[in-house]
Amino acid sequence: MAHNISMLELIQFSWSPFCIVARRILEFSGAKFKTTNIASTDRSLVWKLTGEKYYAVPVLRDGAKVVYESGDDTQDVAKHLDSKLKLGLFPTAREGEQFILWRYFEHEIEAVGFKLNDIYFREFVPKSDQLPFLRHKERKFGRGCIDQWRAQQKNLLGELEQKLVPCEQMLAHAEFLLGDRPLFVDFNLFGMVDNFLFSGHYALPKNLPHLRAWHRAMKAIRRAR
Repeated sequence: MAHNISMLELIQFSWSPFCIVARRILEFSGAKFKTTNIASTDRSLVWKLTGEKYYAVPVLRDGAKVVYESGDDTQDVAKHLDSKLKLGLFPTAREGEQFILWRYFEHEIEAVGFKLNDIYFREFVPKSDQLPFLRHKERKFGRGCIDQWRAQQKNLLGELEQKLVPCEQMLAHAEFLLGDRPLFVDFNLFGMVDNFLFSGHYALPKNLPHLRAWHRAMKAIRRAR
């Protein structure tokens, strides 16, 4: 078993919220793994590994097996890790709740958090990749989008805070979102939040103390052996 675990490889770029989710699950598990960083605008390695079927990240290489998402709302990478490493992140009894929550996190929180992080893209995107990064963003969101997000920064921060309030309310009654141990949705929310925090220019709002305490716990937690 140890031999198989040592072959895990995560293909990523470091600030992607979805890569942060997979990376944090791997760290939590204690398994041996390696990361391969690609430029956010060059997906040629991913395209090659997936047999020209996929170009997003993360992609997980587990020996000869290559795992990637089969749909917009799937969690194929996380579920593969959960099954392989026996983490218990997807209990059947919480399946419906988790599906509702991760869709909210990925569609609502991520949609605001990445804009706030991307305002500072020149600080974390390598200089050689900044032009294609900006071109990609403007083709997707319109010319001048990052300047618009910068001008809207205060309003975006307020919007993100409001979207995080339900998480604060849940965490007021439990250490983790759905109880006394982390499930997949904790790692999923962690990825969305850490993408927002990636630039180093932000902190979680002080009036969300339970979320702040949860975030500190999620950064440190490791699976008990």
